[in-house]
Amino acid sequence: MIQNQPPRRHDDFTHNLRSVLLEEFRSNSKSNKRYELKDIFTHVVEFSGDQHGSRFIQQKLETAHTDEKEIVFNEIRANSLQLMTDVFGNYVIQKFFEHGDQIQKSQLAKQMEGHVLTLSLQMYGCRVVQKALEYILVEQQASLVKELDGHVLKCVKDQNGNHVIQKAIERVPAEHIQFIIKAFNGQVPNLAIHPYGCRVIQRMLEHCDEEAQTSILKELHACNYALCQDQYGNYVTQHVIEHGKPEDRAKIIRLVTTQLLHFSKHKFASNVVEKSIAHATDEERHEIVKTVTALRPDGVSPLHLLMKDQYGNYVIQKLLIQVKDKDREILVDQIKPQLQVLKRHHFGKQINAVRLGRLCDMKRL
Repeated sequence: MIQNQPPRRHDDFTHNLRSVLLEEFRSNSKSNKRYELKDIFTHVVEFSGDQHGSRFIQQKLETAHTDEKEIVFNEIRANSLQLMTDVFGNYVIQKFFEHGDQIQKSQLAKQMEGHVLTLSLQMYGCRVVQKALEYILVEQQASLVKELDGHVLKCVKDQNGNHVIQKAIERVPAEHIQFIIKAFNGQVPNLAIHPYGCRVIQRMLEHCDEEAQTSILKELHACNYALCQDQYGNYVTQHVIEHGKPEDRAKIIRLVTTQLLHFSKHKFASNVVEKSIAHATDEERHEIVKTVTALRPDGVSPLHLLMKDQYGNYVIQKLLIQVKDKDREILVDQIKPQLQVLKRHHFGKQINAVRLGRLCDMKRL
């Protein structure tokens, strides 16, 4: 009868297969022998797949002579594809993209041809693809990323593949990644609320040309209300506020102002409100102050409600920090009479009252 056993570690599988040289290297702390790259020639592949051996090779490659690197490279070349997906071997391949010569980088990229999608979706392979895109020439960049054509959305939604798409957007010239941009047409609202898709959209807003950005922003603006309240979409909206054009920022801030009370009490949208306050013009902040201090028929303003709210109180604190002159006076005049009431609430609201009180007493620089 076969009994259940705990899963074995990578080390366990290789322990009985280690050469004498690798065993000696791993127990080197007892002998204090100083190893150099030449000491492991003919054993480079084995060392690359070992935790300690891989680290040793990585360190030595940073300062190795050209002839040493060539010997090491020639040993791993035939096994490079396997090493790319190995928990320790992938780091050796990455080091060659960083410190190898252009011929070595080109040959490694050649080994990847026909396997880019598989590598991109694999935990360690995706790191190698990213590193390759940083260091190979444009012609090979274009060749490698082209293998992802038809699989863009699959990669974007994958925990590993999304990083490759991000790197392609950052590093590969626009004319070679048009298929990525086209794959997003009509998909932006759904991808903006995806845990990985939201990151890719932010990279597109940073690196794509104006035409592509305009297309993405058009789709985003059509669903700003929902994005502000989404756990992932709010990051995209915040990105537009912080890094976007004034006209795109203004659209979101107008929405925030009209939805100020609702958004400020929302776990995710309140972050968008704070970002809006931080990047608004003085005129836009003035409108926010007017909205938050406007008294309702019952004599209560949104400000009074937000002071007691677990998210809204941070919005008020941010507003106190950012506004100045008359707008700040209006805020302080409404806040101070409410502080004693706030202090009588439970501990968390007592802390908020103290913070608000300190901010009210601060001199605006």
